[in-house]
Amino acid sequence: MKLSSDLSAFAARLGHAFTRANLLVQALTHASIATPTRTDNQRLEFLGDRVLGLVMAEALLAADPGATEGQLAPRFNALVRKETCADVARTLGLGDVLKLGRSEMMSGGRRKEALLGDAMEAVLAAVYLDGGYEAARAVILRHWSERIGQVEPDARDAKTALQEWAQARGLPPPTYTATDREGPAHAPLFTVEARLTTGQVATAQAGAKRTAEQSAARALLAQVEKE
Repeated sequence: MKLSSDLSAFAARLGHAFTRANLLVQALTHASIATPTRTDNQRLEFLGDRVLGLVMAEALLAADPGATEGQLAPRFNALVRKETCADVARTLGLGDVLKLGRSEMMSGGRRKEALLGDAMEAVLAAVYLDGGYEAARAVILRHWSERIGQVEPDARDAKTALQEWAQARGLPPPTYTATDREGPAHAPLFTVEARLTTGQVATAQAGAKRTAEQSAARALLAQVEKE
């Protein structure tokens, strides 16, 4: 099997020459277009998540030999979470080569954070199966190295940090409510409100609900920490 020109260009951006092109094709095939003869990327996503996790764990240990497990865990979570995978996918133009069913395509699937993150993990699994651990490690470090160097010492995601802030004060967890959705189906803009039982509230907008929730949590955390 030979890669199409767009997939060859994607593989070049990724930094891996596939000997088994079918693995990359499968990694980029969403369940919405799968058939009995065309396998989707869900199994590869499962494997890729574990490959990414091992590489990140090794990299963090090497980057900070004196860090404790408690210090490493939030940094690790920040580097392997779906939002980070989706961000890497966007820098590679993965959405442009993602194989989607018509309905998913019409609803903006090429920009959806969850789909991009899942497909990025599947691509990493494809590299691992095609070239082995060292090939996967090289690709991951190539695209994550800057993020490893920039990850915050306390890299808890904003929602986790806000929930911990509330629990430390005997408050229920914050709630998140999508208050508005604008724009076309292929490029929505969500407005999300984060609220504490104390009445403190913050809102944020983003193209994905999960991102908007994180931004609203970050804004509310900054607000309460000033008081």
